[in-house]
Amino acid sequence: MITLALCMIVRDEEKVIGRCLQSVKDVCDEIIVVDTGSRDKTREIAADCGAKVYSFPWNYDFSAARNYSFSLAASDYIMWLDADDVLADENREKLRNFKAAAGGGVDAYYLRYDAAFDEQGNTTFFFYRERILRRASRPLWQGAVHEAICVNGTRKYLDIAIKHLRGEKTRGRNLFIFAYNFAHGRMPDERQKYYFARELSDNGLYDTAASVFENFLQGKGCAADKTDACRALAFCYKQQGKRSQQLSALLRSVEFAPPRAELCCDTGAFFVEEERWDQAIFWYKLALLTEEKTGFVCPDCSGFLPCIWLCVCYDRLGDHKKAKEYNDRAGMYKPQDKSYLHNKKYFDDLYNKGEIE
Repeated sequence: MITLALCMIVRDEEKVIGRCLQSVKDVCDEIIVVDTGSRDKTREIAADCGAKVYSFPWNYDFSAARNYSFSLAASDYIMWLDADDVLADENREKLRNFKAAAGGGVDAYYLRYDAAFDEQGNTTFFFYRERILRRASRPLWQGAVHEAICVNGTRKYLDIAIKHLRGEKTRGRNLFIFAYNFAHGRMPDERQKYYFARELSDNGLYDTAASVFENFLQGKGCAADKTDACRALAFCYKQQGKRSQQLSALLRSVEFAPPRAELCCDTGAFFVEEERWDQAIFWYKLALLTEEKTGFVCPDCSGFLPCIWLCVCYDRLGDHKKAKEYNDRAGMYKPQDKSYLHNKKYFDDLYNKGEIE
């Protein structure tokens, strides 16, 4: 059995921090909340939930605040959460069982991070994060924003998911942090360069973002970040109406890794917009042959999405029978989806008219 500390950094999170702490407080042996300047009731709510609350002067560096929170822990292992994270009931029980059974030989445990959901609450985007760290291995956060821990020791993946129920995001906040650090001589490493480009894109600065992505792809960043950068670069070119560069960016990703389902769907969508149905079919069928479990994963891209778009492609080619087959497959993934139900009615009408078997 191990002891477990929860370490958090917060600021003005009164709307969500109670929900977060209530979901984990009976599993953690200590709760440490580091406040970076709240003006609301965040500190009081955290204290009411049993947390030890500390202050840290905000210096435009998330890693500095997180490292301070880790320095206050005394347990065998440290888990971190953001204030808008939640541990659902079934995953809380899994965490409790993990604590009871774990020894002390693993340096980092990776947990799934569910970050986006559809109308039915199904996860549509997830990835794994270094979530529970052995304190004796001295885990160190790096990066002023989009911070991460470089794990050099032993690691293990757990079947436990954290839900990220994102609230309102302050537009431009992360870009400002990047700019502040650049102005103070703290230049980005390859990973930070990638996330800087993403922030530029998220804020609509597509031309500048594309330039930074192109620069990043020439560097020594990891293959996973480079494949994601190709997709993000393609999006920037799409927003600028640069169709040729968009396709080139998508296809460039195979330099770094075999095509992922998400890349296949993006490429299929490109050809749908061009009404080049056969090429779109190729890429959507390729998406169905993959099942991503690492990196940034959109589960729909290896199931529902290619099926629903293969339905569209075959229908445009006049092959209603095959189109219906793929719509039926899409319905197996999401039987309540509006697109599937709309298509189902369309094919039922064709059947009643004798235009399809």
